[in-house]
Amino acid sequence: MNRIGLICRYLKENPHSSQRDLAQKMELSLGTVNTLIKECMNLHYIAAGKSIAGTYELTGEGEAFLNQFKVDGALILAAGFGSRFVPLTFETPKGLLEVFGERMIERQIRQLREAGVENITIAVGYLKEKFEYLIDKYNVTLLYNPEYSCKNTLATIYHARKALYGKNMYILSSDNWLRENMFHQYECGAWYASTYMEGKTSEWVLSYNKKGRITDVTVGGENAWVMYGPVYFSREFSAEFLPALEKEYETPGTEQFYWENVLIHHFDRFEIDINRQPANQIYEFENLEELRRFDSRYQTRSNNEALELIAKVFEVPESEIHDLRCLKSGMTNKSFLFQIDGKSYICRIPGPGTGLLINRREEAEVYKTIQPLGISDRLIYISGETGYKISRYYDGARNSEAFNWDDIRACMKVLRQLHESGLSVDHSFDIRERILFYERLCLQHGGIPFEDYQNVRAQMMELLDHLDMMNRPKVLSHIDANADNFLILADGSVRLIDWEYAGMCDPLIDLSMAAIYSYYKEEDLEKLMEIYLGRRADNTERLVVYSYVALGGFLWSLWAVYKAALGEEFGEYTIIQYRYAKAYYRKVKELLDTVCSI
Repeated sequence: MNRIGLICRYLKENPHSSQRDLAQKMELSLGTVNTLIKECMNLHYIAAGKSIAGTYELTGEGEAFLNQFKVDGALILAAGFGSRFVPLTFETPKGLLEVFGERMIERQIRQLREAGVENITIAVGYLKEKFEYLIDKYNVTLLYNPEYSCKNTLATIYHARKALYGKNMYILSSDNWLRENMFHQYECGAWYASTYMEGKTSEWVLSYNKKGRITDVTVGGENAWVMYGPVYFSREFSAEFLPALEKEYETPGTEQFYWENVLIHHFDRFEIDINRQPANQIYEFENLEELRRFDSRYQTRSNNEALELIAKVFEVPESEIHDLRCLKSGMTNKSFLFQIDGKSYICRIPGPGTGLLINRREEAEVYKTIQPLGISDRLIYISGETGYKISRYYDGARNSEAFNWDDIRACMKVLRQLHESGLSVDHSFDIRERILFYERLCLQHGGIPFEDYQNVRAQMMELLDHLDMMNRPKVLSHIDANADNFLILADGSVRLIDWEYAGMCDPLIDLSMAAIYSYYKEEDLEKLMEIYLGRRADNTERLVVYSYVALGGFLWSLWAVYKAALGEEFGEYTIIQYRYAKAYYRKVKELLDTVCSI
């Protein structure tokens, strides 16, 4: 840190500062400050104040010297999801959450502007559109990180590096809350803000020398200064640091690195100081519970639809909903775990646009119908209007494994119980109607990319016509009976969850859907049929299952094409499903050559 620059800065900010004032601000002894004052005067950067005894004024030469330290702008990192703040962050990026009525990112923008920092870039990713209004309100620039969903902040800095090279820039997190404005128009060297943590901490602990230069970082410690809050990159620091970051970015295995990992790996190469901040100055809220303790509004009124619903269903204030945790998002919905009175529950929030794809009234009807069987999740609440669902969480449960055949035997037993229950609902799952429905959606949203689509489509219609002629029985079927939707409970019993597509249909469709979701090969499918039937399948049963494998693959490939048009990618899933359609059409034709003709 350039101490001469700091003397000039503080005198520019407050020309009436005394030596004692400067010593307090710079955390230096009066003797050291006196030496620095003399040096500044010898360089003609400052002169004795004319109006107040014992004060100093910045000269024109001092102004010119200080200019090299002028802050060029700020980069605010706002690309991440903020999983520890679900369900709030399902709707709102973490940095846009309010604290005492002011959005965290807006507070930082305001503080930057008050310090004279005008050029502000926001690195966005998750729910990027939510930040668009800031362009008009504050004249900021948005910079998109295309890897926000699969990589950590190292990638964010990498994609923003052109905004940093050759500039003096603050690096901020959108979800920090700063009590006092700690920004300046001039900064005299690279630094990382730090807060003192009493007792044990899992934060990144800093070691530093007498001059404040950071010398080492360790994860966790006790009674220590930790990395916490804003950072400042001088142009000199960026010139050394960014090439090292680029090299790390291109190294395999760094996908989940924070940008600070680069700093830690190369401390011997970089010069960056600790910027110690007083207690209660910087807040990095780790989860909703911490935010509730800080801003009491969140204890009773979060303005979040899911939390308001839970409070209403359980007749408790929102403050009694705690231990919230994001669960892995499915292909259609988002879910989170929470506790009330020591019991765990899951709340499911329908994904965007699912109202078009799934009939929630029919789903609610299915849940009501199957409750006597005791094979589904323990339902607390479901809405046929919104699709919100609350169910008990099974502690110690696990998803079944597609290639654990003991698991599959237990799952098929439950599936047969459903099929043989005699229960019925008023709606069917019509795979022909669904194929045509998704086809229309794809054509309305950019088209269907498969080169041979029309030929494969004709083959699928051929299979559908043949199934219609077979006049197969219809029973209540799950339709999405894949391994992930079977839970193996701690006591060994099995539950089947996620009944969104369930309806009256040929029961063998459940075997086909289970197979294609698990990417079964033909020998795996044969084993699945044998487990379900309790014997080897005959050629007629095999023909039906093969037909539904082809049709299911075709259906879900169209579904994935449509979802991709909306911005959701599922990797190789689309091609794998399309391959099932083509491969099993050929297998059906081979079977038909021996048992019948189409």
